[in-house]
Amino acid sequence: MELNKIELKKIIEIGLAEDIGTGDITTNSTVPIGSRAKGMIYVKEPGVLAGLAVAEEVFRQMSPEVHFHHRIQDGTWVEPGTVVAEVEGDARAILTGERLALNFLQRMSGIATRTAALVEKVKLYPVRVVDTRKTTPGLRMLEKYAVRVGGGFNHRYGLYDAVLIKDNHIKVAGGITQAVLAARHNVPHTIKIEVEVEDLAGVSEALEARVDIIMLDNMDQATMREAVKLVDGRALVEASGGINEETIVAAAKAGVDLVSIGALTHSIKSLDISLDIGEIKIHKDNGAGCHKN
Repeated sequence: MELNKIELKKIIEIGLAEDIGTGDITTNSTVPIGSRAKGMIYVKEPGVLAGLAVAEEVFRQMSPEVHFHHRIQDGTWVEPGTVVAEVEGDARAILTGERLALNFLQRMSGIATRTAALVEKVKLYPVRVVDTRKTTPGLRMLEKYAVRVGGGFNHRYGLYDAVLIKDNHIKVAGGITQAVLAARHNVPHTIKIEVEVEDLAGVSEALEARVDIIMLDNMDQATMREAVKLVDGRALVEASGGINEETIVAAAKAGVDLVSIGALTHSIKSLDISLDIGEIKIHKDNGAGCHKN
């Protein structure tokens, strides 16, 4: 479960260029050149941490003089007040890179936290919780990594690594059978073919076309159960559409192999994480006081 270092470097470069522009005028006008500082990155609410390597890369690109010390590892459940990393070195570099590093860390941890919560709900069932392509443009690698940190699995990464025939493809192609035949004729035998269906008739047609995966789109539990019986192990069955904390167990009980959830990446509350220089400031309602660096 590693990040592509080349792609990560590019993502960070774009983020820094967007934020810094021609220069951090606040830091550069208030902090003397050569100043050094030490700060602690800590969480202010409970959750699953993800993205420490990303935050570290931000500071590495800011200055090789900044040292980033991991206190814990990605995938760890953290409580308010937990120090997850220390950063020490050139003060200007730390202050200028702070917000971008925290933005990545907060969002990725939010994704990992929600993923973990959904995985926990179906831990007694043989079902995988998977993401979708509903990611932030340019940040797909980071967000899909965060899903894995939270215990979930990745669906196709992009349009190039699997065939997923959806309702609009079916309409243009003239039907499920026609779409599948065309796909099979045009793609390598190593590429899996998945078809989205909305009813049991669609399930039957997809089975006759010998697809690898059948996606049940917005079906209720009873219909999903019938679909699973109809498939009878001849293809993987994926439930999609409207899957959330309230409906995921019902989908798992219906016997599907996969539940795909776009909200894992498109509707996430970021975890509250801060960086403080010298002293960690935690409000009393979070159950912790101040800690001296």
